[in-house]
Amino acid sequence: MSLFSPALVANAATGVAEARARVDRVVELTDQRTAVFVFSPSMNRVVQVQILHPKGSAPRPSLYLLDGVSAGSESDYRESTWTQKTDTVEFFADKDVNVVLPVGGTAGFYTDWERNDPVLGENRWETFLTQELPPIVDGRFHGNGVNAIAGLSMGAQGAMTLITRNPDLYRGVAALSGCMDTGRFESQAVVRGTVVSRGGDADNMWGPWGDPTWAEHDPLLQAEQLRGKAIFISAGNGLAGPYELGAPDTVEKVVVGGPLEAASRWCTELFDARLRELGIPATVQLRPFGTHSWPYWQDDLRAAWPTLALALGI
Repeated sequence: MSLFSPALVANAATGVAEARARVDRVVELTDQRTAVFVFSPSMNRVVQVQILHPKGSAPRPSLYLLDGVSAGSESDYRESTWTQKTDTVEFFADKDVNVVLPVGGTAGFYTDWERNDPVLGENRWETFLTQELPPIVDGRFHGNGVNAIAGLSMGAQGAMTLITRNPDLYRGVAALSGCMDTGRFESQAVVRGTVVSRGGDADNMWGPWGDPTWAEHDPLLQAEQLRGKAIFISAGNGLAGPYELGAPDTVEKVVVGGPLEAASRWCTELFDARLRELGIPATVQLRPFGTHSWPYWQDDLRAAWPTLALALGI
């Protein structure tokens, strides 16, 4: 490839040509939903991103919406679990915003891993989401440079980590049923357990126990970076609620999703306390019921929308 190729950009400090992200192909799924396949130099592979977008070419803001631990793997990476399990497509159909849905990244926590994992492969999601992808979204989908980020469970922690590490990129955040710290033994154990549940090793992500990289990715420690941002956090308490009654998967939701949501509630209350200590305002929704399951996250995203819309200037 020539050094004058548009897929290369010169590093000002070194003068060395470096590869930059490029669009591999585009599939128009509907007139308001497009699948963009982006070659990521940092991960050396093509990553699918689905974008829900308004019609027309008027400038608009962008909401990056992150998945949970499965990250679309239920459908062999054909789409985000958000669009499989919720009414996200319909909800945003009349809203003047790009909704950016990365597909893939199972148990990757939307972060840059220190080394490749034998099972989970190469993960450089922070670089992809904060450096490689935004110019493509803004250039092809008329983004105006105003961004917010949201996610559930693993994606909640990912969203909060990304905004605290990249505060100039995002104006708001919504974290649904997440554990937004990595410093305590208990929370680090949750992260490690999540990675192990998909066959990975979290030592490959942020190093062994006690490695300072964990603290560098701890939203609780970096919470001061949230000052001036629009913030929404939510969690249930693990008890059965309206979406468990009569559901075919009630037992699984209560036995598995109940403890997970109880842990998320504890983490969310801890994060809320830290924000209060710093005097940083946030909208906090703590439900008196609810397991770690999709029907609640669909409701929570709707509840978060006014906060996110404020951040996006809509």
